[in-house]
Amino acid sequence: MSIERETVELLVQASRIWNFESLRNGLRDREWMALRFLARANRFSRSPSALAGFIRTTRATASQIVKVLEKKGCLARIPSSEDKRSVMLRVTPQGQKLLGNDPINYLVNAVAALDVPCRTSLGDAVRRMLDGLATTEYRLDAHVCRECMFLVESGGSVGKNKAQTDFTCRFFRALISPSETELLCIGFESQRSRPPTAEQRPHDPSGSKSGRY
Repeated sequence: MSIERETVELLVQASRIWNFESLRNGLRDREWMALRFLARANRFSRSPSALAGFIRTTRATASQIVKVLEKKGCLARIPSSEDKRSVMLRVTPQGQKLLGNDPINYLVNAVAALDVPCRTSLGDAVRRMLDGLATTEYRLDAHVCRECMFLVESGGSVGKNKAQTDFTCRFFRALISPSETELLCIGFESQRSRPPTAEQRPHDPSGSKSGRY
């Protein structure tokens, strides 16, 4: 068996931890997926439509999942400050407490038991693998803001005790605080998708600007 196929089959076995049919600790797999996503999502990604896009389902199905989590006291709907017709989904303290029993915590602990170089290599390898899947069906749906091609440094501001760097999201055209750069965003695009800068492009001795890079 090739190392490539063996690796994929190991990933399939690992997926059994988060992909299941019956209830685990009170929730089904998609309900767990929705709860853990909303707990880490940024302000642009905590809407019902963003949730539907992340878990790859219809708005109707996503709404049913939200209703289940609301009924269990895990989610609350908050009117949007920008659009009164819209709502933002917020994980309640009860929902945060339930995440302590998230089935994937077993896998998180297993990864945490690896040494730092191994953890780093594993994370980088999975990201590169997902970046290499070119079709929209398998693309990375959301990731941390700090690694997105749309995030740019916009200057500094003074916090409580010291100066801090602020950022701007070119996709949502909004200021982003340093703490928000660690949250998941549904508008994420990998920095590897960014066109190379003039300094990064290979030198063309002919001086032509029409070549492909």
